[in-house]
Amino acid sequence: MIDLKSLHATGMTGLRARLFLLRGGILLLFGVLFFRLWYLQVIHEERFRQLAENNRVRTIAVQGPRGVLYDRYKRVIASSRPAFNLTVVPDDLLDLDAILQLFKGHLDLDLEEVKKKIESAYPYASLALKRDISRQELAFIEEHKIYLPGITLQIQPLRYYRYNDLAAHALGYLGEISEHQLKAQSDGEYRMGDMVGQYGLEKGLEPFLKGMRADRLLEVDALGRELRLLRPEQFIPGHSLSLTLDVDIQQAAEELLAATGKGGAVVTLDPNTGQVLAMASRPSFDPNLFAAGVPRKIWAGLVTDKKHPLQNRALQGLYPPGSVFKIIMATAGLEEGVIRPDTAFFCPGSFYFGGRSFRCWRKRGHGSVSLHRALVESCDVYFYQLGRRLGIDAIAKYSHLYGFGEPSGLGLDHEKGGTVPSTSWKRQRFHQPWYPGETISVAIGQGYNQMTPMQLAVMISAVANGGKVYRPYLVKRIETPEGRAEKEFEPELRWRLPVNPQNLEFIRKALWGVVNEPGGTASKARSKFPGVEVAGKTGTAQSIGGEKYGMKGIETEDHALFVAFVPFDKPQMAVAVLLEHGGHGGSAAAPIAGAIIERYFQLHPLPGMPKPPELGVIPDFSQRTLTTPGVRGPRPKVAPPSRKILEERDVGPEEAD
Repeated sequence: MIDLKSLHATGMTGLRARLFLLRGGILLLFGVLFFRLWYLQVIHEERFRQLAENNRVRTIAVQGPRGVLYDRYKRVIASSRPAFNLTVVPDDLLDLDAILQLFKGHLDLDLEEVKKKIESAYPYASLALKRDISRQELAFIEEHKIYLPGITLQIQPLRYYRYNDLAAHALGYLGEISEHQLKAQSDGEYRMGDMVGQYGLEKGLEPFLKGMRADRLLEVDALGRELRLLRPEQFIPGHSLSLTLDVDIQQAAEELLAATGKGGAVVTLDPNTGQVLAMASRPSFDPNLFAAGVPRKIWAGLVTDKKHPLQNRALQGLYPPGSVFKIIMATAGLEEGVIRPDTAFFCPGSFYFGGRSFRCWRKRGHGSVSLHRALVESCDVYFYQLGRRLGIDAIAKYSHLYGFGEPSGLGLDHEKGGTVPSTSWKRQRFHQPWYPGETISVAIGQGYNQMTPMQLAVMISAVANGGKVYRPYLVKRIETPEGRAEKEFEPELRWRLPVNPQNLEFIRKALWGVVNEPGGTASKARSKFPGVEVAGKTGTAQSIGGEKYGMKGIETEDHALFVAFVPFDKPQMAVAVLLEHGGHGGSAAAPIAGAIIERYFQLHPLPGMPKPPELGVIPDFSQRTLTTPGVRGPRPKVAPPSRKILEERDVGPEEAD
């Protein structure tokens, strides 16, 4: 007989066991869930809160506008303008390869480089793929934005150079910060992708010019699309610079140089302060090309260009000074007592020394010539004789006194100091003795002599102002965003020439004769304005090759030089002109200086001076566009006004030295 009570008891026991196991399993499950919640919400609360916030909120870093660059009359040279940047938040991208494929053929991007950039970037930060996109690219992005999750358009300030390539070598350019620069910073103010000064004033005064970064907070949806602005950015613009440059004189210098079609440099200084009124170098480049990141093709074209448009010839170009060096020779001869103002030498057209004939530029000779006429007519034989008497070390002494052999101190990148040859210099450089015959070439600014146009401008300034050697400078004032002067720069006198004032005045009068006396080599620099008397010295420097090797053509022609100051009695401006392969200084460089001087006094007439006649108008550089990437703008088929000015001065090959 079946015991029903026993079966019931056994069934109840099994049920209770199963219920117990079920309850235990449920409790264990809730325990695990509770532990997981505790682990997520307590142990890793900050991490997951940040992840959630990153999915909802985007932080867009906005760099404050860079400081404005003004000329000496408060005219804007460089400022900032709004630009659309194509940006991405890597974590929001659903299919990177599909997006890059969509970009192909529509956006000017190196897609492989973009892919590497995105894959190595921080996933939640906004990354700029391309700055200052074109209207066509903007329209394409807007049209396809539904297919581009994570891709956004941001308005950011972009550096803008109003006059394109005007003073490009002085102002410099921007570039994306490098990994090396990023690692070198100590304050953490920069991030990968930031644009920083890489050359010129933009680099040298980067700490002042850069704007302070601010963050713009946006709420986004699951696809990274902007929903609303949570917090606008409150950036601070960078400090502004008031420069010593005069836009009008700078334009004149650049346009006159460009009209020749040759490389070269022009430097104009205020001889009483060292302020740089203009510093031009040709060929040049447009720094606007760098503001948004220069394309590789354009950069490659610039750095491989045989004409070296990135080189600042005013500071980095090294040239023999030619007969301009005779100013130093005359100073040394008078101060060392080896000649007097009335000392004369006979010039038959050549000078024999050490079994070699050294020619004068005038083959028939100058006859008996005094120091005054030797400077006015640039007689080579006179200075051969003087060099033989002085010796190389005395010549080197006065070269150093005028500032040669070391940078001028302007403070821009890679300024060269040039070469002042001496017995010790040659022994150290070549481990050879100095030979007397080498002094003969140095005496007329040839041989080992190498100087920059800036150094020549400093030298002629010292002659103009009575012997004061000033440090040239480009910045007058650094101003806060509110317009308050944070730092002002004053003239810095480096030293005074230890020269008898009578000797210096004698040289000044001879330089007046170079321009204004019959037979002077710089008659084409004469001013058309009454009361504006120019004093100067021409120079013609041999380039590598040339007649010596029987080579013909523009690349072996001599370099043309001219230095001047004006007005003679109370100088306001000193100028140095260097024209590569330009020929003779009197026929090629002097007319350029004369035209710049006329431009200056057209704009700044002397008290009581009649209204100057209208000269050729230098065109507004802001209207030019580029033909060759990064180098120059198109030229009208008609001769530009600057060329007309040169033609009016009867520029030709007949003028000597």
